Amino acid sequence: MAKKIIKLSFLIILVPLAVILGVVVFKDRSYAWVSLCVALFSLVPLFLTFEKKDTNTTKLVILAVMIALSVAGRFLFSFIPHFKPVTAMVVITGIYMGYEYGFICGAFTALISNFIFGQGPWTPFQMFAWGLIGLLAGLLAKVLQKNIIILLVFGALAGVLFSFFMDVWTTFWYDGTFNFSRFIANIVTAIPVTITYAISNVVFLFVLIKPIGKKLERIKIKYGL
Repeated sequence: MAKKIIKLSFLIILVPLAVILGVVVFKDRSYAWVSLCVALFSLVPLFLTFEKKDTNTTKLVILAVMIALSVAGRFLFSFIPHFKPVTAMVVITGIYMGYEYGFICGAFTALISNFIFGQGPWTPFQMFAWGLIGLLAGLLAKVLQKNIIILLVFGALAGVLFSFFMDVWTTFWYDGTFNFSRFIANIVTAIPVTITYAISNVVFLFVLIKPIGKKLERIKIKYGL
């Protein structure tokens, strides 16, 4: 229990703290360093999870594959604005591999794919938003695996959550301060985008959860993960 609290502290306290400090203190000028801090903090729980077992290598390989598929999916669907399989891949990773892996998949998907789509002060927010979705999916794994309806609802809410965090960044972007009225205005303005996020998550989860989930289950059984 103590180890779990430490791991969650890195992901839900230190990571968002680094993101907020990057905006408030450094005024987005050091976003590359903030992204690096988020990446390092997201890896700490994984290191704490590791034991002296050969299965660790297998887990890392699977995680790398899931991140690669997530990045590739974002690239392949780049021609459709805001309609991407990233969240679905992150959620699936969290469900079948655990919340630590789900967070890393989300954070590193944003970091790596933005070498294609463009790095910027928005990158740490994307890393935390997708990472948090993967974390929640891992914590709720048992419920999400049992009921497809709950899973799809979760996917839709994940789209709202992601949009919410990006609206936070947009609010800070103007002058480095958080203005609540401006934040509400950004939320209202982004409603079409938020709806697209939600719909894409539902569609991709519905299509991908069974084939990818079954493969991950087989791998877990085969290698005793």
